[in-house]
Amino acid sequence: MRVAIVTDTTHYLPKALVEARDIHRVSLYVRWDDEIEAERDMPDFDAFYDQLRRASHLPQTSQPSVGDFLAVYEPLLERGDSIVSIHLSSAISGTCDTARQAAEELATRGYAGRIEVYDSQTAAGGIGLVALAAAKAAQDGGGLTEVLAAARAAREELHMWFCVDTLEYLRRGGRIGAAQAWLGGALKIKPILSVESEITPIERVRTSSRAFERMVDYLRSIHDGGQDGWVVQHIQADDTAARLLERGREIFGTEPVWVGEVGPVIGAHVGPGLVGVGGVPRRMVE
Repeated sequence: MRVAIVTDTTHYLPKALVEARDIHRVSLYVRWDDEIEAERDMPDFDAFYDQLRRASHLPQTSQPSVGDFLAVYEPLLERGDSIVSIHLSSAISGTCDTARQAAEELATRGYAGRIEVYDSQTAAGGIGLVALAAAKAAQDGGGLTEVLAAARAAREELHMWFCVDTLEYLRRGGRIGAAQAWLGGALKIKPILSVESEITPIERVRTSSRAFERMVDYLRSIHDGGQDGWVVQHIQADDTAARLLERGREIFGTEPVWVGEVGPVIGAHVGPGLVGVGGVPRRMVE
């Protein structure tokens, strides 16, 4: 029995990598006033971020419905697969809860024990790396237990940092978590954060150049810690991402597992200018 990997769209893995690893996606949604769009149908991130910069209010984001999950799960189960479904942290989204509701419904239809829903307790690149570890285990012939164990092991090894231009988007979107303590005069600093279930503050720096050097320091740290399967993500920060890639290649002596841009569902809550780096041991994902 094969194991299929399902994620939501907030991993932002490159399309070619998703297809090569046979990863299936359930979309989250973005709503501007009365217009709702599935994130998977929003390939033009530039247009979204241009609108976000000009908007007087933030868009709303929402989790998939039970029906959205059923539409992805049922064909996989019908062809004989089991499923490991890996999703955005339940501390910042109800996506995992909805996935579990869909799994419970399918259990009543004869598919009990065929779906494992895993709360990644992270977001964006972190989900991507956990999903890649699960996909590798599945492609290597692992069963449901082994694939779920691979996802858990990757999450335990995962290290991710990201820097945002301002906390304002997180504040306005209500996702600021423990970084709430940095509000007030801190809106003009460059916050460095992580996701450990919720948004977790790491460090405050005063300038963009200092923030960049701290991200480089973090790349060195994860290299020394054995997390050599490294990634770079950004939002509308191509130049900074390119500089991080250059420094990362010097540190690791390898190309990243991937580099890419974070899309609208996460981007609506953190804003343009984000850069993020992180990694897991490369043997887990390649």
